[in-house]
Amino acid sequence: MPVNTILGLFAKSPIKPLQKHIVKVHVCCEQLIPFFDAVAEDRWKDAEKIRQQIAQLEKEADILKREIRLKLPRGLFLPVARTDLLELLTQQDKIANRAKDISGRMLGRKMEFPTEMRADFMAYLKRCIDATAQAEKAIGELDELLETGFKGREVEMVAEMIHQLDLIEDDTDTMQIGLRQQLQAVEHKYNPIDVMFLYKILEWVGDLADQAERVGARLELMLARS
Repeated sequence: MPVNTILGLFAKSPIKPLQKHIVKVHVCCEQLIPFFDAVAEDRWKDAEKIRQQIAQLEKEADILKREIRLKLPRGLFLPVARTDLLELLTQQDKIANRAKDISGRMLGRKMEFPTEMRADFMAYLKRCIDATAQAEKAIGELDELLETGFKGREVEMVAEMIHQLDLIEDDTDTMQIGLRQQLQAVEHKYNPIDVMFLYKILEWVGDLADQAERVGARLELMLARS
């Protein structure tokens, strides 16, 4: 991203680049849905193309992250600390990293979930991506929070968004337990090494929601400090 572009973003609001970053992160995660659809249908060439899109989006998020770190002005007169904004950025970035990890591991070993698990797995994946969408929605309110000085009804609205994010993450925990039980019931039919990696994929997909919740927790901490 050109320096003048990032400076232009900061000139309008130091929060806008952070919001732009979480949008990029969420779009990156959304690509996992068509990726796993392709995997389930043995369309590995399509899966590889989508994996490349995921990697490109993660790269773009990473570039934006570095630009933000370099260009975020010191001494900003804000009701939040610069270090809090940078920590929020770090938590957001980990979500995109995990999406890239998931697609890379699945494609690298050309793994598939057992047929009887696929519907529940896709529901689980989509619920985890609901969490990244909710994190994006909450971060999207940061500029409004700044305008109101982190006071009033805007704070209550964002706090409720964070609460909903926590509930989504709770759902994903429950769904992951069920999927682990399903995999355990059929694991004897499959290559033990692949089964080990499938358990890891279940964990990593859950990390999308866990990390989104950490974004919410960091935002909640900012609310408490302001």
